[in-house]
Amino acid sequence: MAQIRDILAYICKFYPHKEELSKARVTKLIYLADWKHMLIRKKQISEIKWLFNHYGPYVSDVTDTALSDDLFEVISDINHHGATKEVIALKNANYKPRLSNSEREAIQFTLDKTSSLYWNDFIDLVYSTYPIQQSERYDTLDLSLLASEYQKKRQLELT
Repeated sequence: MAQIRDILAYICKFYPHKEELSKARVTKLIYLADWKHMLIRKKQISEIKWLFNHYGPYVSDVTDTALSDDLFEVISDINHHGATKEVIALKNANYKPRLSNSEREAIQFTLDKTSSLYWNDFIDLVYSTYPIQQSERYDTLDLSLLASEYQKKRQLELT
C-alpha cells in the first residue's frame, strides 16, 4: 500500500485544474482511486479506513497529511459561490511519488474521469458508487467486502 503523502502528491502534481483541489475533492479523489484499485487488484491503494459521513466518504487522514507534511501547503481561496475553500498544493514539483504501476494507473484513471466534472457532477459520481449506494451514513466502508458483493451482483446480472 502507498502512503497518503505519495497518493496526495501524485494528485497535486497531475490533476489538470490545481485550483479545484479542495480538501473535500482530494479526499474523494483518493476514495475513488481506492475503489477503482479494489475492483481491479482486490486491495486499496491507501490504508484509509473509509467512513460514510454526512458528506460522503470523508476522513481527516488526507487533510491531516496535507497540514502536517512539509511537502504540501494548504492555501485559502474563494470558490465560485464566494465562500472560502482550502486548496491543497504540492510545494516540490520535483517530488516523485512512490507508487506501483497499478496504483498510478488507478489514480490516473480517476483523474482522467473526473477532471472535466464540475463539483455537482463530481459529487453525483462519488455518491453513485456501490459502497455509498449500499451503506448508511456513518457506516465504515469495507471496500473489500463491498467490492466482492458488487462483482458478484454484476456477474449475476450478466447471466
